[in-house]
Amino acid sequence: MNSTNVSAAASPRLVFLVDVDNTLLDTDRVTADLHRFLAAQIGPAEQQFYFELFEQLRHELGYADYLGALQQYRLAHPQHTEIMHVSLYLLNYHFANRLFPGSLDTIEYLKQFGATVILSDGDVVFQPFKIENAGLLEAFDGQALIYIHKELETAAVAERFPADHYVMFDDKLRILDALKKIWGTRVTTVWVRQGHYAHEAKYIDGYAPADLTIDRIADAMQYDAAQFVAAARATKE
Repeated sequence: MNSTNVSAAASPRLVFLVDVDNTLLDTDRVTADLHRFLAAQIGPAEQQFYFELFEQLRHELGYADYLGALQQYRLAHPQHTEIMHVSLYLLNYHFANRLFPGSLDTIEYLKQFGATVILSDGDVVFQPFKIENAGLLEAFDGQALIYIHKELETAAVAERFPADHYVMFDDKLRILDALKKIWGTRVTTVWVRQGHYAHEAKYIDGYAPADLTIDRIADAMQYDAAQFVAAARATKE
């Protein structure tokens, strides 16, 4: 038998699932930029009110909804027409400038081992816009899944992108822990320690460690397919 065919048959079919916010895109910097713009546009007090609405919606929905918070702000202050400038600011924001160093190179690197797919949470309008604006939709060849709670959609993910093994990159240990409990050794969880979710104790404590931990997304290029697969650990009972 041809040795090349043997090697190919022995290699598992891999799918790399990659989060966006604070994994590929420095969303903390985007939010900081918005803080500054809002303070200049509507004042510090109203800026604080907007972000109170923003955090309330995040708690209710489970994801960040920038435009939804603007709608809530408008309902509370219908005469504040200057809020339209905030909408335009978000829609004209150059998200590609906020990609973490090496993000696009990492995507291309992973493609040599298997399919690469965005797996993200978010609203149905602004999140796809943000992903496309950042150049990520093109980088992933249009392969993107955006859910309300992605950790609850593993069956849908597996149906859309069947694989022998998955590798999931995320900055949230909660998400990785949930996926590991569902998929077990079928997934290698990679914790990308970028952004506030990866450094604040309240988002870390109580969750199982990831299979791999890297300080930045570009560090993924230090691993090959075999190393990613071998890193998968069984869940502890």
